[in-house]
Amino acid sequence: MLWLRLVACGLALTILAGCAKHGTPAASTGSPSAGHAAATAPVAADPGEGPRITLSKDNVHLEYRVYGHGEPAIMLVHGWACDANYWNAQLEPLKARYTVVALNLAGHGGSDSNRSVWSIANYAQDVAAIAHEIPNTHIVLVGHGMGALVALSATPLIGPRVIGVIAVDALRSVGLPPLPPREVAARIAPFRADFVGSTRTLVTDSLFPKGADALLAQKVAYDMSLEPPAIGVASLQQLLSVDTAPVIAQVHVPVYAINSDLEPTDAARIRKSLPQFTLDVVPHTGHFLMMEAPAQFNPLLLKDLDALTHAPAH
Repeated sequence: MLWLRLVACGLALTILAGCAKHGTPAASTGSPSAGHAAATAPVAADPGEGPRITLSKDNVHLEYRVYGHGEPAIMLVHGWACDANYWNAQLEPLKARYTVVALNLAGHGGSDSNRSVWSIANYAQDVAAIAHEIPNTHIVLVGHGMGALVALSATPLIGPRVIGVIAVDALRSVGLPPLPPREVAARIAPFRADFVGSTRTLVTDSLFPKGADALLAQKVAYDMSLEPPAIGVASLQQLLSVDTAPVIAQVHVPVYAINSDLEPTDAARIRKSLPQFTLDVVPHTGHFLMMEAPAQFNPLLLKDLDALTHAPAH
């Protein structure tokens, strides 16, 4: 299946639950100091809940919103061509226990697009820049699809404050060799030719199970096709080209995954690279399981967060 490896790579597509893709950044809380993405100490003050913006390492305004209070901070990282609103079904149960940070990577939601290299490494710097503004002592990174790879890449940038990573329908390609350049080029060619049509076809044909909510699938397909093609194609090329081995080698915290059964997950292979890997599978769901089945997904997410919060210090 042409798109099996895309799903295996954790291609992050998410559901529009508002107008954040075309939103206006909120009032600034101030620019971070130089070199903040290398995971220096967080700011001392806690300004409370609400919308914020900060600067990435390459001077892109990044929009994020903070909910709730408590330790650790849960940073929600969306995926390819999505935005922070796709975590809306998780906000209420999470903010009742933790500080929640729903962020928009550069080129997504209300964050700016003045960037030329749309790489996983630069997205990881976005997460690290926002983490610098969060005063919590500990952080758990939760990433959907591509956002999981971004979260893993951000972990060493943020440093020991990160106590774990939770991947959502992602990481199936861990332990496999990267795609050869010719295959990457072949897979992105349809998107270069017709980004809107190819994106909608991908979503409706490959990322939902049979019998899924047709209206939901159409909404996702439409939303995804609104991503600026230059950003979408460049990000997709970078995602498909990534070698996960050096990324994984820098991660020394527990990694959990909550995956759909749309495609199998080889947990035994993944554990060869991530010994502390733990997997839950939500049956009869697709790539957007946190939106398709929040009643099944949310308890698993809270279970994993509880395990990470009470785990021995790494």
